[in-house]
Amino acid sequence: MHLTEAILLGLALAMDCFTVSLTSGAIASRVVPRPMLAMTLLFGLFQGGMVVGGWFVSSLFSRILEPVDHWIAFGLLAFIGIQMIREGFRKEEEHRFDPLDYKVILTLSVATSIDAMAVGVSMAFMGLTSWASISMPVSLIALISALLTAAGLGAGILAGRKIPFSVAPIGGIILIGIGIKIIIEHLS
Repeated sequence: MHLTEAILLGLALAMDCFTVSLTSGAIASRVVPRPMLAMTLLFGLFQGGMVVGGWFVSSLFSRILEPVDHWIAFGLLAFIGIQMIREGFRKEEEHRFDPLDYKVILTLSVATSIDAMAVGVSMAFMGLTSWASISMPVSLIALISALLTAAGLGAGILAGRKIPFSVAPIGGIILIGIGIKIIIEHLS
């Protein structure tokens, strides 16, 4: 795989990370270093790791996972999205949803990287059969995902400070929209 292709693939896979982190930053509307660093690292690691996982297990489980991977991603994103929407309509003192909670970050890391597993499977079918052939694209995918996650958090914080209402319902709708996009892409 050429460098340009790997960069474009990394950018495409990182768009979900950017969108989710943008929403998370807007909800938090302040810098919270540890969970934001965790989100940045986990989003990058899961994007790269899922590519490797998809590539590695392509011969073993691709027939089992391929029919349901998009439903898993949709289910996770819809679940968190519905929580965010419900949270946004609660009274200020009742707010409990925290996009920077470590369990939420882990769930979002998995949900946003399911499509990366499919990319890994396709890499195996494209003839990229050695670690040397996938190490550069995987590294770039992980790096780009982490960088766009950090950028999304920063932009979200700036936007969240200027918005006078809860953006949690908007974020929930965005997450559900990403899940629907994944379903549509896999069904078409």
